Amino acid sequence: MNGKRRNRNPTGSRTWPTALAMVFVALLVWYMVYTAAIVRSRDADVEITARIYAAVQEGLTSQDFNGELRALQDLQQLLVDRGVPFVVTSAPDERYITSVNLPFTVSEPPTPEDTIRILNYTSSELDSRNAPVPTPGGQLVHYGITPEEARLRLIPFLWGAGMLLTVLLAVLVFRYQRRTAAEHAWTAMARELAHQLGTPISSLQGWVELLGLAPDERPGKMAQGEIATAVGDDLVRLERVSRRFELIGRDPALRRVSLKQVVDGLRSYMEVRLPRLGPGVALHVDVPDDLPDVQGHEVLLTWALENVVKNALDAMAGTGGSITISARAADSRWVLLRIRDTGPGVPFEIRDRLFDPGVTTKSGGWGVGLTLTRRIIEVVHRGRIELLDRGERGVTFQARLPQAGEI
Repeated sequence: MNGKRRNRNPTGSRTWPTALAMVFVALLVWYMVYTAAIVRSRDADVEITARIYAAVQEGLTSQDFNGELRALQDLQQLLVDRGVPFVVTSAPDERYITSVNLPFTVSEPPTPEDTIRILNYTSSELDSRNAPVPTPGGQLVHYGITPEEARLRLIPFLWGAGMLLTVLLAVLVFRYQRRTAAEHAWTAMARELAHQLGTPISSLQGWVELLGLAPDERPGKMAQGEIATAVGDDLVRLERVSRRFELIGRDPALRRVSLKQVVDGLRSYMEVRLPRLGPGVALHVDVPDDLPDVQGHEVLLTWALENVVKNALDAMAGTGGSITISARAADSRWVLLRIRDTGPGVPFEIRDRLFDPGVTTKSGGWGVGLTLTRRIIEVVHRGRIELLDRGERGVTFQARLPQAGEI
């Protein structure tokens, strides 16, 4: 890895939230533009109202009949300009007289078919919304609403539909993303299991081949007892791996566990493998003898800590450095355990997603080790694990575990 942590997140977990945010912003912008247009039209209505007032005032102050008639004509035209549909009929037979601003085209003069259509529109659309206004001359004025008012009535439905669409898309996207992440996690888990089983199985195959050789043909003339001991060690390792993956899918019983013994056992296991896994890397342990026991599962806790240590070893491959495991009692309820390395650190862009399935800092990893660690610490043990360091060099993971008897 050339001492660098790499990011490989095949799930593209940030693509869908970004797309949803863009849809929501587009809906918001559309709503603002639509509302602004309606506000402008309402401002225009205010201006027309002022012009109507001026026309009425002119008619009231006029001293000649022609001026009054002209003022009334101007007033009627201003009302027509507002876009309100009007239909005038005679009372009580409701015979068609005239109309303006209809939402459909009619002939001039209207044909009998046009008249029937207008009267049907009057009864079904105008009178169902507003009661007709009688005139002193025995006529009825049927009226509707302005186009702006019609658009205003649509706002709650359009906004509600937009929000419903956004929520529906979010549900569909999150369900798809969750299913994809779960599939990827299980695929990564299967590959990780195959990888961990592959080493002892390959070793067992080698021991079987040695058993098939004559004693004097075996390397170093290994005795039958030595091969049997090695086979036993590999079988123990196979059992340990299968037991770990069996436990991760269950809710194992938690017991009093000595965290010091877990860390000491991990140190013994890792130190003999450091020359191969992390040449030039030193492992330090700082755990007091009087550290309170934790409520946990020894096998799973060992696995969780091993994943973090191996992740640090991979990060420092070829560069050397040190890994320090320390633990202290935080208070009467919790024990804090820290694993710090002197490696290259974690790239800023993946720090918030480091524990997510599929996010890995290794070019050939499956991105499942730290995910398993978080599940063991937080789900099984009801604790907390987090990345403390935010610097460019070195990484510190802190796990908070409940003291025995606290859960």
